[in-house]
Amino acid sequence: MIFKIEAVKKEVAKVVVGQEKMIDSLLIAFLCDGHILIEGVPGLAKTTTVNALANSLGLNFKRAQFTPDLLPADILGAEIYDPQNNTFKIKKGPIFTNLLLADEINRAPAKVQSALLEVMQEKQVTLGDTTFQIERPFFVMATQNPVEQEGVYQLPEAQLDRFMLKLVVGYNSKDEELEIARRISSGDMQEIKSAITLDELKEIKKAIKSVHVDAEVEKYMIELVNATRNPQEYGLDDIKDYIHFGASPRVSIDMFKAVKAMAFMRGKDFVTPVDVAYIIKELMRHRIVLTYEAEAEGITTDEIIQKVLETVAIP
Repeated sequence: MIFKIEAVKKEVAKVVVGQEKMIDSLLIAFLCDGHILIEGVPGLAKTTTVNALANSLGLNFKRAQFTPDLLPADILGAEIYDPQNNTFKIKKGPIFTNLLLADEINRAPAKVQSALLEVMQEKQVTLGDTTFQIERPFFVMATQNPVEQEGVYQLPEAQLDRFMLKLVVGYNSKDEELEIARRISSGDMQEIKSAITLDELKEIKKAIKSVHVDAEVEKYMIELVNATRNPQEYGLDDIKDYIHFGASPRVSIDMFKAVKAMAFMRGKDFVTPVDVAYIIKELMRHRIVLTYEAEAEGITTDEIIQKVLETVAIP
């Protein structure tokens, strides 16, 4: 079934130049029933990519633009009073879809961001006294501007933990940017077609779950997670003062899922430490809480994770 994944990538590549890491990460999160947070400056095709992915998968897609005056009801929906019938009726929000793009999620206040907690974890929405199940598959891709820019809010740790992956997107290469400019200026944009069915998606997800993970690799992943919580046990005394909270248990769960998807997409039926190293920063970078000392010295979570990778023994 790997050829179906390649067919999806080929369709997305019709409108997205480069950004292979972003496309791979999107597919990994989607195939593992997770969600993804993408950070990058405007103009890096984040919105275009998720729209293209939805079309290539043949799924419903909705976009919600997060702004400072947004209300939870604008995302989830609300009970609306009907004066003619003297009753309340439910008006569903954009969350009722397969793929939701939460654009610039850190421009909305915490109460709006927190409104996504239930639906991202439980795949359900409660409006009034009624709970609605979200149609599967359900996938949230949120984008945010770098925190250095003005007019943004910090995402709550509880919400960050709901995102399986956090991807930091950089600029395209010069050749890729030249190709982008040529395509757009000439209007040479191809139509994206559905490359996979829901039944095939279910088969792929089933195949991913059957990918073999050796016991030694499983222990290695747990050691990596534990090293962020108890760095002194691994001789990482130089970073222990920089970590306020280490990676949460969700990281271990998501890592076991993500590395299987990573191996499957590479055409393998078993996981190696290379698969772990490829995806670990995206899994952990938003789930490690740094101390004020680390922030004052400009230490990043990526640097912490790199230290852990270099120290924990590879099986």
